[in-house]
Amino acid sequence: MNRLVGAALIVVTSVLAAQPADAQRLRDRIAARMAERAEARATTAPAPDGVEVDRDIAYGGDKAQTFDVYRPKAAKGAPIVVMAHGGGWRIGDKAMGRVVDNKVRWLSSQGVIFVSINYRMLPQTGVAEQAADVARAVAAVQAKAESWGGDPAKVVLMGHSAGAHLVALLTAEPALAAQQGVKPWRGAVALDSAAMDVPAIMEAKHFKLYDDAFGHDPIVWRALSPLHQMKSAPVPMLLVCSSRRADSCPQAKGLADKAVSLGGKASVLPEDLSHGDINAQLGEPGGYTQAVQRFIESITR
Repeated sequence: MNRLVGAALIVVTSVLAAQPADAQRLRDRIAARMAERAEARATTAPAPDGVEVDRDIAYGGDKAQTFDVYRPKAAKGAPIVVMAHGGGWRIGDKAMGRVVDNKVRWLSSQGVIFVSINYRMLPQTGVAEQAADVARAVAAVQAKAESWGGDPAKVVLMGHSAGAHLVALLTAEPALAAQQGVKPWRGAVALDSAAMDVPAIMEAKHFKLYDDAFGHDPIVWRALSPLHQMKSAPVPMLLVCSSRRADSCPQAKGLADKAVSLGGKASVLPEDLSHGDINAQLGEPGGYTQAVQRFIESITR
């Protein structure tokens, strides 16, 4: 048996060595999936002092259509960051520690309300309906914002991984959000999505998770592709990407270039962090958090 395992490893190693670009993408995707599964097992720390938490606020009839609100007690006319978690469109939760803990500490110290949302998962619902769920949640946040001490006109969308794809899709084609009652928002922060150009993913070697998310119809690929749905200048975007991954930064640059070509404002922020740490370390002291903070402040003044 050990000889068979050893032979199998030699074959796999030989294939990866012969195809370095594909091997790097495979390693990236395996690492990303491992990070997403680790996040799904993580728990949320207690909220910092001075922060009130309202959990499981419903924005729809499904048990997954809920969000949690973390609001400074002294909030008045506060900006609001609405966060969509990652997990390959299939797993994840609004209360994951990597999604919430550092961001709440950081944003509450800046007087910002943080809302972490759940949305329905594959295979229960498709990606288009997941984007609609995110939009429904944003509409509900805007409707309730003043009761929390927030400003409904100062909403910033944020997402990680699959959540970043959904946020980018709504930002690229805001009519999708308007259909769910969303009013204009200030901007978007996409944390390390490598799914901005969906046809490019599907036409190359890819993980099955992309087939599960996007299917086999090129028309659907384009409909769910932020790059292809962007037809006019979007609200300002900050696209954070892991420089350790083969596809993330090129995909982010492609979308940013498209936004700028249409007259919008978009920038790419490469970080030497893993896919999971792009999410988890946002809010920790340092240049990364400062850069995102500057972006949020610039669009919510």
